[in-house]
Amino acid sequence: MNVIAAPVRRSEGRTRKRRATSILTYWTLRYFLILFAALAIAGGVALYGIRETAMDNRSRTAAMLGQEVADRVKTEDGSLYIPSNLNTILDERMELFNINLDVCLLVADAQGNAVFTRPEMTPQQIRDKLHPRPRSGEPEYQLIDTPIMQNGKEIGGVYISQFRKTPLYTSNEIIAFASLLGVLALSGWFTIYLLSRKLSRPIREVAESARQIRNGRYDVELQIQTGERELGELVDSFRSMAGRLHQLEEWRELSLAGVTHELKTPVTSIKGLVMAVREEVVTGEEAKEFLDIALQESGRMERMVADLLDYNAFSSGNVSVRRDRIDLKLLVSEIVYQWKLPHECDSIEIDYDFPAEMIYTTGDALRIQQIVVNLLNNGLQAAHPERPLRLRLTIRESTGRIHVEIADNGTGIREQDRDHVFDRFYRSEQKKRATRGLGLGLTYSRLLARAQGGDLLLRSSGPSGTTFSLELPRGIR
Repeated sequence: MNVIAAPVRRSEGRTRKRRATSILTYWTLRYFLILFAALAIAGGVALYGIRETAMDNRSRTAAMLGQEVADRVKTEDGSLYIPSNLNTILDERMELFNINLDVCLLVADAQGNAVFTRPEMTPQQIRDKLHPRPRSGEPEYQLIDTPIMQNGKEIGGVYISQFRKTPLYTSNEIIAFASLLGVLALSGWFTIYLLSRKLSRPIREVAESARQIRNGRYDVELQIQTGERELGELVDSFRSMAGRLHQLEEWRELSLAGVTHELKTPVTSIKGLVMAVREEVVTGEEAKEFLDIALQESGRMERMVADLLDYNAFSSGNVSVRRDRIDLKLLVSEIVYQWKLPHECDSIEIDYDFPAEMIYTTGDALRIQQIVVNLLNNGLQAAHPERPLRLRLTIRESTGRIHVEIADNGTGIREQDRDHVFDRFYRSEQKKRATRGLGLGLTYSRLLARAQGGDLLLRSSGPSGTTFSLELPRGIR
């Protein structure tokens, strides 16, 4: 039991999610580390350069001091003479040149015998100064040799030995340099902190609003004012998306209620009619009439369910569309002829305005038939009660497109409803009272038109009638 449980615990530990880090913490910490490392490297390089420059300057200064001493200790007869005030002169020069007190100065004749040392040194110390030996790859002392020349002959030399590892900077200089690097590091960190905070705040508010939408609250309000274009576009897009989701949620609730009501009404009617016949509440011809009404109601309900299934199938991509070469004049004429057969008893006038030449398109004849029949049915439903229905079908060509326009002389669409006629489940109050349906006809027809590379548009509508236009791609003649 224990042997099996141990791997399970390790597996659970490995699959545990890593804790997320905020943008503010992630950016500021990494930026500070990178900035600190960069400043440390830059500071090290700068200190090394300053050190080498200081060593070179010290060597030049010592050489100048050695040359001055050489000029002071030689005489015209070629002998060496040590002035009594040489130590005083050296003190003044060392103070002027800012030379450390650990410098050793030696004046020797041509045979290498010391005639002056500062400070006092033993013979062994003199030999060590004149012949420094490296201990670890680099001499411990730096020796500056200045020959004493007289008439082109070397009569001696001035030797200045200075400790190579003498501190080149004072404590105040080091503190000032470290403070400068610290101020630069803190300034950079504070800058990126402010920028990250300004960036993360709107993102955090957008994320919080997204969580509210995920929990079902669509009435979110983003009160974010930002000067950055990208952040402004993000906030505006999210605000538009939230508003659209809110609108879609309201439509979904209304549509569900409408679909339920539209499907419940014929079911209730059919149930009442059938029960009346079964219970022999009505008999004879009246019973047959009740059954006919029940059949009509079941047919309407069947059409509504078919519309709903077709729309869902097409929205999910399960409906294929053919790409055939179609004679559009012949196809539209046949569609209108078949549609008019069941309506021979209705006073319907149909006018055609077709061009004389053949018109070809590329599409699916069955889908085009569905669109045209739906537009014809809409024209029939919109018929004005005080005048006979007249439908006018027009086919015209434009650049690369073919337009099939279907116009009626019905009651028209109210202005407030025109922007929503292609919305799914949308039905105007006038249409709700006149006919039963789910409000998917025009939505489904536009989807079919666009699937064939075309579109379905509402051209115009008013008290004198409505005109829809089916746009299709032009086929090869």
